[in-house]
Amino acid sequence: MICRLLPAVLAMTCAMPLLAATADQQTLFNFVRPTDTVQVVTDDTSLPQVNGEQTADGEVLRRVVFNAVPAPRLTLKPKSGNWDWSAESALTMRVQSAQDWAQTLYVTVQSSDGKTLTSRVDMPAGPAQTVVVPLVANSASSQGMRVGPPMPWSYQGQRTLLASSAGAVTLGQVASVSVAMDKPAAAQNVLIERFGTVEGDALQKAAYAELFDGYGQYTRGHWPEKIASDAQLKSAATKEQQQLKGWLMERNKWPMDRYGGLTKAGSFNATGFFHTRKQDGRWLLVTPDGHPFFSLGVNTVAPDGGKTYVQDREWMFTDLPTSAAPLARYYGSGDSRTGTGASQGVGYNSGRWFDFYAANLERTYGRTPEGLDSKRWERHSLDRLQGWGFNTVGNWSDPGLENHARVPYTLPLSIVGDYASISTGMDWWGRLPDPFDPRFAMAAERAVAIATRDHRDDPWLIGYFADNELAWTGAGNDPKARYALAYGTLRLTTDVPAKRAFLKQLRDKYRNQQGLSQAWGIDLPAWELMEDPGFEPPLPNPEHPQIEEDFKHFQRTFADAYFKIIADSLKWHDPNHLLLGGRFAASTPEAVASCAQYCDVLSFNFYTPKPQDGYDFAALKALDKPVMITEFHFGSTDRGPFWGGLMQVPRDEDRGGAYAGFIKAAVDDPVIVGAHWFQYLDEPASGRLLDGENGHFGLVGITDVPWAGFIGAVRKANLDMQTNLTRQLQPAKSKP
Repeated sequence: MICRLLPAVLAMTCAMPLLAATADQQTLFNFVRPTDTVQVVTDDTSLPQVNGEQTADGEVLRRVVFNAVPAPRLTLKPKSGNWDWSAESALTMRVQSAQDWAQTLYVTVQSSDGKTLTSRVDMPAGPAQTVVVPLVANSASSQGMRVGPPMPWSYQGQRTLLASSAGAVTLGQVASVSVAMDKPAAAQNVLIERFGTVEGDALQKAAYAELFDGYGQYTRGHWPEKIASDAQLKSAATKEQQQLKGWLMERNKWPMDRYGGLTKAGSFNATGFFHTRKQDGRWLLVTPDGHPFFSLGVNTVAPDGGKTYVQDREWMFTDLPTSAAPLARYYGSGDSRTGTGASQGVGYNSGRWFDFYAANLERTYGRTPEGLDSKRWERHSLDRLQGWGFNTVGNWSDPGLENHARVPYTLPLSIVGDYASISTGMDWWGRLPDPFDPRFAMAAERAVAIATRDHRDDPWLIGYFADNELAWTGAGNDPKARYALAYGTLRLTTDVPAKRAFLKQLRDKYRNQQGLSQAWGIDLPAWELMEDPGFEPPLPNPEHPQIEEDFKHFQRTFADAYFKIIADSLKWHDPNHLLLGGRFAASTPEAVASCAQYCDVLSFNFYTPKPQDGYDFAALKALDKPVMITEFHFGSTDRGPFWGGLMQVPRDEDRGGAYAGFIKAAVDDPVIVGAHWFQYLDEPASGRLLDGENGHFGLVGITDVPWAGFIGAVRKANLDMQTNLTRQLQPAKSKP
């Protein structure tokens, strides 16, 4: 229905003045004092009251009811023609949830040529706020961050919420603005006062202005561990050193061998290197001295994780060092425009950066004439890991940590080269390497030779990972995602070795196009048509089961070629250490089965409440290989960084319990031999260099101050792991 509001001023229920729009805003329509220049179209919505109503804060707004239907919508249109917003930068609305809970609104701006720009507004419960919808695509990512600052914030005395916008409209021909909800379970009430536009980007820019202080911390937030002075940093470090000293003295009494193996849990063959063993139905890692070992690791234990781009966004920081200041030594420059999915849409991704973590280390511990004391940092970091109950330095950690013969470690095999590659659509870290390309075998040989050169005789090395989170499948649950590797390969030209291998597989099986046409239920007049770029095979279906069988066979052959090349090369260059799998994030059963055939351990990155939530563990048990969880974490948004990670809990205080539950579920599973936390250090709140991630899931903050409550819970869970595993293994007799 269309409700044309009368131009007369509606009666107000109170004499309190409305909060005025800020000076740079232009009100186009007021729900409390409407004019008939605008049509209000209600689709499964209603304005049940003629008058506005006063809120607890003295504002007067008008009630809108969104009914419990799939897409209730309120649309505003000019009475005639279109709006010309060519000179405007944002749409503004004054709104409030009329419920005691948060609500999500979808604001869509449409131009007369059919183009649309849509914004999601996560509106918290509480007083009214001004919602700002940029009229060009805008997001936290465009500001160089995975997630933007908490909303709303106070701007010129008003609660203000900056929404993200996606899409594009022709601003000279704006035909409508709609506010909608998505499938409300019950009728939802929202209070609206006005909508309008604003020129310039001052309001949007204010949302990100002066967000980060000189320590790299979020300026608008408050939490117990927040640092206000260098003296506070030094005091926290002194207190921690005293605590660590006691914890390390306790550790010396634990029944462990020098590698962290549990001496009371059994004794097996001491090979001088880490190896795997299945004992009474349970998989184990065994230390070089022959004792059971459950790998409790931490990823990215490195001193360079505090770098964030500052060039052209200096206005986001309150206290960057001047070029003449001593801490200016922690400026540098870089370029993160890699072309991968991870870097798409990320703004401020090149140029000058500043390393807040390194600067905070100097503030706390000083520096030597040569620079930061790297050996001190290494010793301190290893003290922390051991005092906190960890026994493994995980992936992407500082190489200096390997040289202390204190904590076992793992290494990545990162294979780079000019070999062919295949897109599965989920190319977050890049396309899948083509193992049928001889150049890939050469690149793998080179990578393995370099990685093993200085490590093949080191007993402290557990093993190597075969790259990380390769895109074995596409996004989604449909057949094109499941068989994205097969589809992606057949779309390529025959210049790509994988396509030639796939076509050979099909020709060997079907001999000619008639055989393939019959098996796949298609009309293929000539075999050469499959060689054309862009060839699209049919979807798997019950009437033609050979389609899915052929896809599976190719994907297994592909994975076999990949893992066999790496395994053979590692056996040649370093037969002493384990091949720890591919750190699967997206995987197919074919890739996992192939990994089990050629690797010593299956490794997965699981961001789930428990390991068993991340995969079908019955299928893993059937492969009869040990499993290592090589990434997991639990984060929150109440300690500065704006992103809670891939597994978010409500508060920092909840992270410890989630960690303990995950570790217990891991050690109680007979196929799991380790779990590695991601990561050591919180990411910069302003976004890391690689892709703008800005998560709070570290063991320590950007100031190098540990999250004390979380560390206490982690340490207890790690010590409980030793007790639990020892109890599980004690009934078993030690065997050679």
